[in-house]
Amino acid sequence: MSRDRRDGPADLDRLDAIVRSGAARVLDRAWNRSLGYCRPNRRSYPHLWLWDSCFHAIAWFALGDARGSRELEAVFVGQLPDGFLPHMRYGRRTYPRGPLKGVSSFSQPPVYARALKAGADAGFAPSDELLDCAQRALTALWRDRLRDGLLVIVHPWEAGTDDSPRWDSWVGSSAWNRRVWTAFDRALLKRTVFSPSGEAIDHPDFVVAPASFNAIAADAATTLGELIGDTDWVARGRALAATLDDAAWDGDEALWSDIAFTGGGASVRIPTMDAALPAMCTPDPAKAAAALRQLTDPSRFGAPYGPRFVAKSEPTYNPVQYWRGPAWPQLNYLAAYSARHCGQDPLAAEIGRLTKSACLRAGFAEYWNPETGRGLGARPQSWAAVAAAM
Repeated sequence: MSRDRRDGPADLDRLDAIVRSGAARVLDRAWNRSLGYCRPNRRSYPHLWLWDSCFHAIAWFALGDARGSRELEAVFVGQLPDGFLPHMRYGRRTYPRGPLKGVSSFSQPPVYARALKAGADAGFAPSDELLDCAQRALTALWRDRLRDGLLVIVHPWEAGTDDSPRWDSWVGSSAWNRRVWTAFDRALLKRTVFSPSGEAIDHPDFVVAPASFNAIAADAATTLGELIGDTDWVARGRALAATLDDAAWDGDEALWSDIAFTGGGASVRIPTMDAALPAMCTPDPAKAAAALRQLTDPSRFGAPYGPRFVAKSEPTYNPVQYWRGPAWPQLNYLAAYSARHCGQDPLAAEIGRLTKSACLRAGFAEYWNPETGRGLGARPQSWAAVAAAM
């Protein structure tokens, strides 16, 4: 989709200013001074989530606000002594996600390295303590979750894409239903294998290496290695990216598939837009170009209000159903970063423009209909403020 010719530089500057102002309001209203982080939505999401707070930090840094550093510090408050980083710190009573008290026993994509880099680029140099926490968290991932050269998850929560159709083969149905998925999530939770210290380490039914999780982790390793001057981490990131290319590239879809180790089936190849994110780390420019061009292809992910999560050509595509088609601001940010990383600045700018327009139309919603821009889920949701960083 090409940029509307009526959108000149002045129009884009005005859009950017309005989005920045709106993002600042959303973050400020979500901010809890005593806790040092934003609650994504006071009613629907009153806890701290790992990657939500990382996107908050990226947005804070884009706005020139030092609260980005405080938000990242809050992310690591729940870190275990062995380095494991929980995906939640509970803000009020909720059902526990594992045996750990006060925090989840599962993790989430390691976006913290990208957030630390965003802070450094904005003039908020990360402290040695934050850098050490990030290195220990990545060390725990490589220690506990590396299988055949790829990082695995043991629950869909850990991918961040909770009810993605890529998990349908495990669920046994392609028809999404909240009660079915809630039952599935809790059944997986009951059978998870936890370490003596309480973190999830294995599962008898669900072990998978998601393409997007591995891409974010590969980028995190190389980014952190460059930040701290550690060539070993840079090498680990590049090795993970190379293994992902070798094991997961799907030439028919021109995307990266997920790799199932336990359970699963054909759903790991369903064309979802997060499957284009390994463009941020692949050593193969041709693969990156083939995947990224689909983000603005109207027959695939390209839509008037930013990339669809599920390709339009997929029979189960539904623009208003949770994880079955709506656009997601945090994934759009990562897609734009992937495009910039590959030298495709016009594509990154286009994704940014569409996302900003959608955020305003959707009221900084959790996600939105990519065809109409109508807000869906929690409204506002603070991670939508990351549009200010695009």
